[in-house]
Amino acid sequence: MLYREMTKKITDFFLKEQKSALMITGARQVGKTTCIREYAKENYKNVIEINFIEMPQAIPLFENARNSADILLRISALTDVPMEKGNTLIFFDEVQECKEIATAIKFLVDEGSYRYILSGSLLGVELKDIRSVPVGYMTIYEMFPLDFFEFCKANRVAEKIFRKLGECFEKRIAIDSLIHEKMLELFRLYLIVGGMPAAVQKYLDTNNLKEVLRMQQSIVQLYKKDIAKYDPNEKLYLEDIFNLIPSELNAKNKRFVMKNLNENFKYSRYEHSFIWLKEAGVALPVFCVQEPAIPLLLSKSTNLFKLFLSDVGLLAAMYADGLQIKILNKEKDINYGSIYENVIAEELRAHGFELFYFNSKKQGELDFVIEYQGEVLPIEVKSGKDYTRHRALDHVLQNEAYGIRQAIVFSDENIQVKDNVFYCPVYLVGMFKKQVEEEDLIYQLDLGILQ
Repeated sequence: MLYREMTKKITDFFLKEQKSALMITGARQVGKTTCIREYAKENYKNVIEINFIEMPQAIPLFENARNSADILLRISALTDVPMEKGNTLIFFDEVQECKEIATAIKFLVDEGSYRYILSGSLLGVELKDIRSVPVGYMTIYEMFPLDFFEFCKANRVAEKIFRKLGECFEKRIAIDSLIHEKMLELFRLYLIVGGMPAAVQKYLDTNNLKEVLRMQQSIVQLYKKDIAKYDPNEKLYLEDIFNLIPSELNAKNKRFVMKNLNENFKYSRYEHSFIWLKEAGVALPVFCVQEPAIPLLLSKSTNLFKLFLSDVGLLAAMYADGLQIKILNKEKDINYGSIYENVIAEELRAHGFELFYFNSKKQGELDFVIEYQGEVLPIEVKSGKDYTRHRALDHVLQNEAYGIRQAIVFSDENIQVKDNVFYCPVYLVGMFKKQVEEEDLIYQLDLGILQ
């Protein structure tokens, strides 16, 4: 069984939240159902699973239900599993097929006899109605492919190694050279295998990269099949956009050029296509900001963006044959920049960061800009030996108007700090995590003079 952080998140949620349902969303094939089943098996005596694709007869049961008692009676008719109060988890899978579940879950949570977890794939569907459940009745977590650290754990990297890497990261000290080189080897393997659970498991079972490639190609074909089903009349340029991502990332500035789709293509007209690919978990748009200043969202430019794939293994599979061997052999004729940037994009997004980049004619281009610990953090990604050359980064750091205190350069090199630039091995991107404020923020204003 592959280790997934989501399993722990599900466990923590149900320990903390006593009166709320949980929904796990994400792209097809990222492991949502497997994680939920693993949690359910370990924590509940009785588990009722209703899959709205495999059991289409269940959909009408939620239509025109009068109250929670009516819904529960209908559920009991679908299953032989005992519905024991306090010891039963009800799992609704493929909920995008049953929009009425949004209303039903509110009634069921209010009734309180059982716990509820839902899962929905965004590919080819619209979960807007289901997401509109009132706050307090359902929490939504988004799931992604295995990140690099999860991939390491799947390959049995010891916990003491992660502790040592974390210590070096925090203290900004060099990692043991042998560990560093082995982690780079594992990272290069991750560039090929990626994080789709089926591809990772195929590698673990066979160590055959050809078998992995075939699995990845089948997933890509599945995505294209769903794209074709989504809008058979117009297709919204979805498949064209999807197919162009690898070549656009291979271009010099990696920016998605819409004229490559159509000479008269305008973002405003086909914005829904890009939104769909993002919401489906298939693509990761990174928008340009006019200024690297907080809040970044205020200076976002909607018609200038890069488009990455949600999984670097699928990206590698969509490139030309033979790329896998070239990566393993560290051949120099590969544009590693696009592949490295894709990993950084998917890792940062999976860890909660909104992604932007900065481009200025005078100052140059920063690969990524994020908000980290309350400040702007500029990021450069270097795949070659010239990792200390970063003109745009230097210009931004020297601009006193921005007030940027530190920057990150991800590369193949070991940890070092020079002035206010942190040179970080690319495999440590998973150490950057968005802080979640869990403590209450209490503020009481003294209105004595007005009272």
